[in-house]
Amino acid sequence: MDLRKKLKICGLGLLLPLAGCTQLGPDYQQPETAISESWTYPEEVGLKAESAELVAWWQTFQDPVLGDLIDQAYQRNYGLEVAGLRVLEARAQLGIAIGSAYPQSQQLAGSASRLRASKSNANTGAGDLNYAQYSVAANVGWELDFWGRFSRGIESADASFLASIAEYDNALVLLIAQVATTYTTIRTIEERLRLARENLVLQQRSFDIAELKFREGQDSELDMQQALTLLLSTEASVPSLQAQLIQARNALATLLALPTNQIAGSLGDKSAIPSLPESIAVGIPADLLRRRPDVRQAELQAVSQSNLIGVAQADLYPSFALVGTVGLAAAGSTSTTRTGNSGFTELLDGDSLQFSAGPQFSWNVLNYGRLKNSVRVQDARLQQLLINYQNIVLNAAQEVEDAMINFLNGKRQAEILERTVTSAQRSSDLSLLRYKEGFSDYQRVLDAQQSLFSSQQRYVEAQGSTVQAVVALYKALGGGWQLREGQQFVDEAIRAQMRERTDWGELLEPEATDPAITEPEGTFRKPDA
Repeated sequence: MDLRKKLKICGLGLLLPLAGCTQLGPDYQQPETAISESWTYPEEVGLKAESAELVAWWQTFQDPVLGDLIDQAYQRNYGLEVAGLRVLEARAQLGIAIGSAYPQSQQLAGSASRLRASKSNANTGAGDLNYAQYSVAANVGWELDFWGRFSRGIESADASFLASIAEYDNALVLLIAQVATTYTTIRTIEERLRLARENLVLQQRSFDIAELKFREGQDSELDMQQALTLLLSTEASVPSLQAQLIQARNALATLLALPTNQIAGSLGDKSAIPSLPESIAVGIPADLLRRRPDVRQAELQAVSQSNLIGVAQADLYPSFALVGTVGLAAAGSTSTTRTGNSGFTELLDGDSLQFSAGPQFSWNVLNYGRLKNSVRVQDARLQQLLINYQNIVLNAAQEVEDAMINFLNGKRQAEILERTVTSAQRSSDLSLLRYKEGFSDYQRVLDAQQSLFSSQQRYVEAQGSTVQAVVALYKALGGGWQLREGQQFVDEAIRAQMRERTDWGELLEPEATDPAITEPEGTFRKPDA
């Protein structure tokens, strides 16, 4: 670029503060990530290497109660509301960055003075010695964005604003997964309680038989006491399960922002563990970079920090500004014998306008390494965020792989335990029949009923764990945040409360926080009213 053209561009920068002659600092470059091209287990039964459709993944469980609970949590959860308010906070911070690029009124002042001139030092023939002075003036300064300080600041605030939206999306992903996991825990415990009560009925019948035989002298007291021991042991498991159920319901109530005594109505009468989907599309690892909100948040934080390096570097160079004063000034006699103007009314005349303007520059020359080290601080923070981004990508891929293996192994374990329960049920029936007919002792009944209860409990736990592994897989894939698309980040009742308390202008309108609305690069950003 020749000198003449460069001077023209710099001259334009005097008028367009957001289009500075240059932008200091590095432009963000996405760091390389150690991520595989494919998953380890995509060809396994139940997993498909197809593009994942995760907008409402909980519908794959075909459980309408779960869907209702997730909708309630989305509407009510306090943690999600706080995340939405952080979006508004970041949007207001962006407004501060945009407004800083425009002319700033540094001081607005007014004065009124009554004066008397000295007779020895005044031309008494020219007028009254008593007079008043009135003035109103504002000091205005406009720092030119010569080194891109303000444009970099706006870009940094823009990235921080988008990062706050990604943080909200991540909070929503976690909330949906928590609701689904807690709901599965509740249904699992309910099923375990149902099986415990069924086994109590079975063991009570066995005890009655052993007690009858003992009363009639057909058996020893040992069989009766063993039957009683098994019965009491199973009965003792019920209070523990009931406590776990209440705690899980309380946890769900908190997620839904409900009092604990109101959660029962939201759960309905259905008490079955959600059924597993026939297959799960997991896509490819590269999908995580664009879909997982925490990955996007980490990268946007790095983008924001990268621009702050340019802001810090601008302090190393001189700053150029247009400064001036504009105001009104007037003076008049205060004598009561005169019929003329006192001066105050003249303040509003066009003739009372006065102003001064001119260029100014400043340069922090003696800073003793302070400014350079400020740049180094920002650069070190950027490097931390870049490494953090790489680490989050690796952890995201690990979470997916871990959830996959938990799902696959849990599914296999549940299939085996289902057959085990069938076998244990048959063994329990046969042992009790043989004992009643006198073909075997009670020890076989005891062993068979213990094995049945244990197998049933393990099978139900495996079912619940497998469903929770599916929830963890969908969470690791980054699904569910799409639920907020087209919706407000903050509830209308809260926004109304904020409007009443503070002038938010248009920042509470949907357009102000819509991430799809972007300003063309190099254009003016309108200040927020």
